[in-house]
Amino acid sequence: MNDSTIKWFFRANAHSTTVFMLNDPFQRVVTAAETFPMSSLGWNVLAVLILYGPAYLANTGAVIFGKYIPKFTGMPVFRIDRGAVLKDGRRILGDGKTWNGFVGGGIFAGMLLILAHSIWHAHEPPAHRFLLDPLVWANGSEWFYIGGEWGAAFLMGFVLGIGTMLGDSVGSFIKRRRGHIREGDESSKSLFLDTLPFAIGTFAFGLLFFQGQIIAAPSIIIPMIVLLVFTPVLHRVVNVGAYRLNLKDVPY
Repeated sequence: MNDSTIKWFFRANAHSTTVFMLNDPFQRVVTAAETFPMSSLGWNVLAVLILYGPAYLANTGAVIFGKYIPKFTGMPVFRIDRGAVLKDGRRILGDGKTWNGFVGGGIFAGMLLILAHSIWHAHEPPAHRFLLDPLVWANGSEWFYIGGEWGAAFLMGFVLGIGTMLGDSVGSFIKRRRGHIREGDESSKSLFLDTLPFAIGTFAFGLLFFQGQIIAAPSIIIPMIVLLVFTPVLHRVVNVGAYRLNLKDVPY
């Protein structure tokens, strides 16, 4: 980073987690408790949605990379299960799950997190509590801080996106074992298995791989659970909107 770039550091002690903003003539201190006060649960849920928004949209990237890019470029499609069938007579994952989409979902999430970092890094908590930069606590020493702040943003988004795609694949596997089969443009119409596994995968990867970052702060666990509960509803609303805009063939 150059000298004009705003950097954030954090330090943990027995009482609180404190964030310092450098290169500020009036150095300010912001605690995690101020950033995510329990009295503002609604704002906190919105903050978590914005923090994890790039990964939540990884499935959109999977459709772009797994369906539309091959369709318009002639790029070969690589099915994850390679057509393999289990003893129940059903495909492991089906035609809808491809390596193109799996990796593409991660790439798309990485690109979106770069965009999120470029937009939200100027908004500091708590004044703009729900406009939080996912890299706000990164200081350059983290394992994912490769290629500067933009490389770190991409890698964080990519890893979260892969978590989303892995969760989505697990959901697809369970659906097939239960007979909720999806092929081509035909949906399985299984709302909870279409949404909860990918959300769980997203949050699990955030908590597992990004400890010490704001996306894994202990104070956002409860808002994260609340968002998890409302994810199926959010998913439904987005799909209905996309259907009415002729972006989807079905409203689910």
